[in-house]
Amino acid sequence: MLLRQLREEICRLHAELPKNNLVAWTSGNISARDPASGLVAIKPSGLRFEELTPASMVVTDLAGQPVDGELAPSSDTASHCYIYRQMPSINGVVHTHSRYATAFAVVGESIPCVTTAMADEFGGEIPCAGFGLIGGEEIGALVVEALRGHRSPAALLRNHGVFAIGESAAAAVKAAVMTEDNAAIVWTARQLGELIPIAKEDIDRLYERYQNVYGQR
Repeated sequence: MLLRQLREEICRLHAELPKNNLVAWTSGNISARDPASGLVAIKPSGLRFEELTPASMVVTDLAGQPVDGELAPSSDTASHCYIYRQMPSINGVVHTHSRYATAFAVVGESIPCVTTAMADEFGGEIPCAGFGLIGGEEIGALVVEALRGHRSPAALLRNHGVFAIGESAAAAVKAAVMTEDNAAIVWTARQLGELIPIAKEDIDRLYERYQNVYGQR
């Protein structure tokens, strides 16, 4: 089985999506790029998460053409591969329709940076891109364009959902989880009153500390 270890990893990571309430039924997907070969492992189209196995993952080239696996790859494969081609440092992409973040996407609104946790992880707002149809590279192009000039590892797609990226598939999953968590906080806070902004210089300090000091080094 080609890319066995990578397939095993993303199979395990797919379990994090329903566990964190980021997906419903068969929606959403994770892919990972193997830096050595450039090949991509991605969820097959239309399978429920509890049905996934390492062998069911599909391996494609960077053009999205299957090279190993018996099933059809995700309908988002072309967009995942577009992101990988345009962002060489990225090796993980996650797509979800998580409830609160998608609510922001449905009204075409970016998620403002009003929590210290969001400043830590995203270094600013989570931008909202335009609308694109599923099946080709258009969504990938919108994600790349939306993230240009942002530190955020995630973008919203209008009327659609969330795309998160990372240096690994695990990092991209973390970004997707944190996107939904902060979207829920911002939505809830708005029911209580006006949001209190964080000064840009404080966002910058928080981001720098979290990215370069926080945790084990």
